Amino acid sequence: MTTDLQTLAQKCHQAFALAERQLRHLIETYPGYFPLYTVEGRWQNGGEAWTNWCEGFLGGQLWLVYTHSGDEWWRAQAERYTRLVEHRKHDRAVHDLGFLFWPTWKRWYDQTGDPAANEVVIEAGRTLALRFKEKGQYLHSFVADESLFIDIMMNVGIIFYAAQQTGDADLWRIASQHCLTTRRYLVRGDGSTAHEGIFDTETGEFLRPGTHQGWRADSSWARGLAWALYGFGTAYSFAQDVRFLQTAEACANYYIEHTPAHGVPPNDWREPEPARPYESSAAAIAASGLLNLAHLTGDPARARLYYDYALTIMDTLTGPEFLATDTPGWEGILRHGTYHEAKGLGVDESVMWGEYFFLEAASKVIDDASR
Repeated sequence: MTTDLQTLAQKCHQAFALAERQLRHLIETYPGYFPLYTVEGRWQNGGEAWTNWCEGFLGGQLWLVYTHSGDEWWRAQAERYTRLVEHRKHDRAVHDLGFLFWPTWKRWYDQTGDPAANEVVIEAGRTLALRFKEKGQYLHSFVADESLFIDIMMNVGIIFYAAQQTGDADLWRIASQHCLTTRRYLVRGDGSTAHEGIFDTETGEFLRPGTHQGWRADSSWARGLAWALYGFGTAYSFAQDVRFLQTAEACANYYIEHTPAHGVPPNDWREPEPARPYESSAAAIAASGLLNLAHLTGDPARARLYYDYALTIMDTLTGPEFLATDTPGWEGILRHGTYHEAKGLGVDESVMWGEYFFLEAASKVIDDASR
């Protein structure tokens, strides 16, 4: 059944109203705090971080709320939380600088055209490019030099952007080669994805797939595939390399073919009898990525398929099972997300990237409905 765009847009407006309440509570109750996931619905907890990659998503949500509401108070909060991550533009310990700077400093630049904000984004892209391994042709993960993560596809766009803005051909080469390596070794023929690839750092030879957050190395972790779906679409939007579009479409097709009709996958599609039926953050990422892909693909039938399926996902996520509207004491926006199932971190909770990509997709739905 096709989801009505105008009706869904009203639900997305209601989701933004909830987001305003929840975000105001978060920044007033825990000022200057950058959460990753809730525990029993509460943001401030002593849970393990595993890696520090989420600080950009709070500022990104604040920019989205400002854009939706036009209220200058939200802009002031967005600028405040954006400035708090600036020092990380030289952070070489993580592979997540796209997650840190695209939702924050890039949105600031898009809002204002301030060249100083743009310079921060470019510098972060240059820093991320320093992770490139010539032997193997990939940006290595935070885990080790020999490790390539599918997640990095969501960050490589900031290197393409830095290359585009500066004319730096080597940055462009690094970004393109990373995408080609990821496509070759982490995306399977059926469109499913591995979480990690392990390489011989002496020779650059690919050795084996691995996983940290999926069921097994040969299974298909849902959020990882959503990262690939969205990230290869972004890479295509910069590079216009049809191989990147084909990969994004293959991942999208796998997602649609293997997910229940409501559009929300489990943590891993291949895990038999998963303990929890939903991983809402993967669905939010996929919805936003599919809305992008619907505009990127040159095939009208695929465009309609991707767009309609994204609306289906958002119709589900804006429903009472997922929105925390009627969950007393719950501090997040979107329920039933998972961070790291194997470690037991943020399982069946609200997670910051889920909140961000959900609001990003909701803003796209609202924009489309207003045209």
